[in-house]
Amino acid sequence: MGERLDIQTLETWLWDAACALRGPVDAPKYKDYILPLIFLKRLSDVFEDELARLAEEYGSPAAAESIVEQERQEGVIRQGKGVVRFYIPPEARWPAIRQQTRGLGQYLTDAVRAVARENPSLQGVIDMVDFNATAAGQRIVPDEYLARLVDVLSRHRLGLEDVEPDILGRAYEYLLRKFAEGQGQSAGEFYTPREVAVLMARLLEPEPGMTVYDPACGSGGLLIKCHLRLLETHGVRENGHLRLPPQYAPLRLFGQEINPATFAMARMNAVIHDMEADIRLGDTMRNPAFRDAAGRLMRFDLVTANPMWNQNFPTEVYENDPYERFRLGIPPSSSADWGWLQHMLASLNDTGRMAVVLDTGAVSRGSGTQGSNRERDIRKAFVEADLIEAVVLLPENLFYNTTAPGIILVVNRRKRHPGEILLINASKLFAKGRPKNYLTEEHVETIARLYREWRAEEGLSAVITAEEAARNDYNLSPSRYVAGNHQEEVLPLEDAVVLLREAEEERVQADRALREVLRALGVDGEEVTP
Repeated sequence: MGERLDIQTLETWLWDAACALRGPVDAPKYKDYILPLIFLKRLSDVFEDELARLAEEYGSPAAAESIVEQERQEGVIRQGKGVVRFYIPPEARWPAIRQQTRGLGQYLTDAVRAVARENPSLQGVIDMVDFNATAAGQRIVPDEYLARLVDVLSRHRLGLEDVEPDILGRAYEYLLRKFAEGQGQSAGEFYTPREVAVLMARLLEPEPGMTVYDPACGSGGLLIKCHLRLLETHGVRENGHLRLPPQYAPLRLFGQEINPATFAMARMNAVIHDMEADIRLGDTMRNPAFRDAAGRLMRFDLVTANPMWNQNFPTEVYENDPYERFRLGIPPSSSADWGWLQHMLASLNDTGRMAVVLDTGAVSRGSGTQGSNRERDIRKAFVEADLIEAVVLLPENLFYNTTAPGIILVVNRRKRHPGEILLINASKLFAKGRPKNYLTEEHVETIARLYREWRAEEGLSAVITAEEAARNDYNLSPSRYVAGNHQEEVLPLEDAVVLLREAEEERVQADRALREVLRALGVDGEEVTP
């Protein structure tokens, strides 16, 4: 057996795996080939471990195989009630793959399809990649490259005792960090930096048995961090692994993702972590997947999310919403941030809490402008309903697809300190990395402590009242209340563009309304419109 996989060994291993594909495949696509094979190897190694355990129990490998085969034929394994979690057909087991010398692309494609056929819950998950695919008549990844990749991946066992379950998440993070930057890829759409996800789980502090929902779950990282946090706070260590003792119920996790490849990644991630996760494919804003028998939105204990920032949705999506999610106001079509927040609010139960990562402009845009501004008006409604508990301003250059800082907005339906909002300016709490900055464990602990203890600390945090928020026209940007080197707040370009689009939208609507009035008066509206 190879050495136990620590992070450094994992990264060296993945680097070698990526080098095996260098040439035929663009760097950002390495993960599309490497991760399904790591997943297949994990399934195969775990299956081997389960067979070995059964062989010990029943006296021989043949007895073990026969029990598994019988359960397979009776459909017990397909229902998730078998002595093994998944059935891996002989041709898809890693030793068989290693022996393959010719036609490897077709063989791998057949192997993952065979696994999906035997295990319906893995359909659309493990079989997403065609290893034999061609473009313009040429194989995208020729067999010699695949053989090299299989050879590299064979170096380490991925069985139950060989690796921490977070292996796939770590592998995904590493491949993104290493190859997605500078490629014009929007990796940040699918992935929240690990330490930001850890911080969100620390702010939410999930308790046993809670339901946790992510409506834009990407590769499932935020849900997994909540699961790992519960293991940290309630788990016991057995054979070097943290396990949840039987007296504690695990979290029940729910996620929806619009991108099929990323959905597959989230499902793989959930399987590897052995989590109770219900991940569904689809467009949350137009067709939310989690509904009760009466067709109403399901409501959860916790929501954790990092939706795409400043997304465009046509106004009709909000105006014709059958779930009545947008009661606090219709967001501008140029930024869905407060649309997402209202969807998540509607998905929270009466004691629910949520932590959401958004662009910094979400808490300040529109404040100080004359007249109405949709985002400011929705923000005002949230403050007046006493829903916003805290805002954390993050440092710049943490996220993969932007250098802009983000914020974490914490909403609580049962606030610990009614009428107050905690603002944390963590913009200076970072370590310099290349090419991205990152939060250290100490930084995460500092922010979590300020939130837990509800502390105003010079240069770091402030507690404001709803009245104070109103006096500042509902600008909730922590930098406005907690000075960071007394820098003047400058409106970022992205926010200026969103505001400009919103003003243009309002102008078009005003023109339309004016035309209607003039038409009613018998005047041709076209003549008077500039």
